[in-house]
Amino acid sequence: MKLAWRVHRGIYRITGGRVGLWRPKPRGWGTLRLTTVGRRTGAERAVILGYFEDGPNLVTMAMNGWADPEPAWWLNLQARPDARVVVRDGPRLVRARAAQGEERARLWSMWREIDTGLDGMAALRSSETAVVILEPRTDPTR
Repeated sequence: MKLAWRVHRGIYRITGGRVGLWRPKPRGWGTLRLTTVGRRTGAERAVILGYFEDGPNLVTMAMNGWADPEPAWWLNLQARPDARVVVRDGPRLVRARAAQGEERARLWSMWREIDTGLDGMAALRSSETAVVILEPRTDPTR
C-alpha cells in the first residue's frame, strides 16, 4: 500500500498536479494533497490521502498502510493542526482534529460504506485508527 501511494505522489509531482487528485464519487473516496508543518523540523511535508466530504469538512483516516505506528502527517497535525490541502477544485486552508464519540462512529460507518473491508484492515493495527476531520478555515496566519 505504501508503494502505491509513493507512485501516486510521483505521478502528481511529475505532472505538476494535473493528474493524481479526484473528487469523491457516490460511495467512493477522492484524493487530496495535504501539506503539514513538521513537528520537529518545521519544514513543510506533503502527502496524498484518500478522503470523503461531510458537509464543508474533508474526512480522512490516520493510517500508515494499516500498520503501526501513527503516520507522520497525523503526528504533525496533532502538534500543529493548521494545514493546507489541495483538492481537485483547488487549494483550501484547514484545521485538523480527531473525530470523537458519536461523530467518529458516524464517520467510520460512512467509511465502511465506501470500503467494506475497513474493519478487517483496521484490526491489523494495535491502536484505534483516528478519523481525521479537516475543517475549513479562512485566516491564513493561524
